[in-house]
Amino acid sequence: MKFTYKLSAVIMLLATVLMVVSSCAQPPAEGEVVEVEVTRIVEVEAEGESDEIPEGATVIDFWHAFGGGRKLLIERMVADFNYTHPGIYVRVEHKGSYRDTLNAAILAAQQETAPHIVQIFEVGSQLAIDSGIFVPIEDLVQGIEFQPDDYIEGVSNYYNIDGKFNSMPWNSSNPILYYNKDIFRAAGLDPEKPPETFEEMLDVCDTIVSSGAAKNCISWPLHGWFFEQWMANMGAELADNGNGRDARATEVYLTGDAAKTIMNWWKEMYDKGYYAYSGKLEDWDGADAIFVSGQAAMEITSTSDVVQRQNDAAENGFELGTSYLPYPADSERQGVIVGGASMWLTGGHPDVEMQAAKDFVIWFTNTENAIRWHKATGYFPIRKSAVDVLEVENWFELNPAYQAAFDQLLETKVNRATQGALIGAFPEVRTIIEQAVEKVLAGEATVDEALEAAKTEADKAIQDYNASVE
Repeated sequence: MKFTYKLSAVIMLLATVLMVVSSCAQPPAEGEVVEVEVTRIVEVEAEGESDEIPEGATVIDFWHAFGGGRKLLIERMVADFNYTHPGIYVRVEHKGSYRDTLNAAILAAQQETAPHIVQIFEVGSQLAIDSGIFVPIEDLVQGIEFQPDDYIEGVSNYYNIDGKFNSMPWNSSNPILYYNKDIFRAAGLDPEKPPETFEEMLDVCDTIVSSGAAKNCISWPLHGWFFEQWMANMGAELADNGNGRDARATEVYLTGDAAKTIMNWWKEMYDKGYYAYSGKLEDWDGADAIFVSGQAAMEITSTSDVVQRQNDAAENGFELGTSYLPYPADSERQGVIVGGASMWLTGGHPDVEMQAAKDFVIWFTNTENAIRWHKATGYFPIRKSAVDVLEVENWFELNPAYQAAFDQLLETKVNRATQGALIGAFPEVRTIIEQAVEKVLAGEATVDEALEAAKTEADKAIQDYNASVE
């Protein structure tokens, strides 16, 4: 099926669907530690870029969504590229959140001032394709400079869309369980046996809270990303038409057994006082604070927080453990969906600039830099060649907090559910799911009522979006 679309229609829709949502991996706070050396975490100061552009250099603009320590690390890496590639000069700019960055890029394209490279969150993939402003990376690469077989399976599984990589994978993550081993010990629990299932989680939480070892048992942000991950972990697709991979998605599966299982468990955890959150949607910092302060024994959040959680544990004097995302015992663990973002190239630039932009993203995501990025942030080493080097270094054995995060992805089964959904109105759908959870926790609707209403609203959002791009 062929789709045609108008850029103005997509921009108008973006104004609606991108204003109220945030990504599954939020930019960190200022001052975040940005570099790791095997077992010792160190802070690195990024040297400022020179304002002087070398004479005759091809100038490339790169927009991204990271603040804090990751912003400094990106600037340091860009400075390294500029130093070692004197014929190219990359100007890098932080544009705000993921949604802000994508929105700014599309609006800039309308004004014929688009940057060459844009970091776009994974659920913005369909939006990016439909905008018409990006050129698939595979249309520019030649020969061995692009090696899709070097990507670990979970990454290639997500970003290979209709047999083609439209973007260059970069920062990839998924949710894992972080836990305070000292609180487990205080509650009389084995600190080496965190809960693996929904049912075990309820039992462990009963022990922790009743013993007084912690006020609450667990926290995670009230964010649609976790709902999406639990659906995939049960092998349930979020949308029709093969999760939007076989054909454009037209509806979401929010009233099926998998969705009800998630919502009922979530509500039970909340009603019993085991689950705590800040009371705000998508409040990553709030969930972090609950866990780090010792108010909760566990937290479910992104693998990209491994470095920060290790620092938090050291600063607050507790031993950190990590484990897989829990799942219902009556299902078979399928695994997780890759989150994070990738790098997209905009079209309409002179050939010399397109080639320079391509050269930069290939360098920026090569084996050496994949290792550098992983060690400094906790995002996956997305290349098999990077994993090989890390294994030679005994990196995972020396840094076990990273091991669970990476093993969970490697053990993920490849199917439509774990591949992740492609939905044009995905940001809006995510917010609708979050609001449904909020209503259930607040007692404003039953699980069935909330999910039925959410499905109706989400399906309409998808249909409106599809109509705008057909």
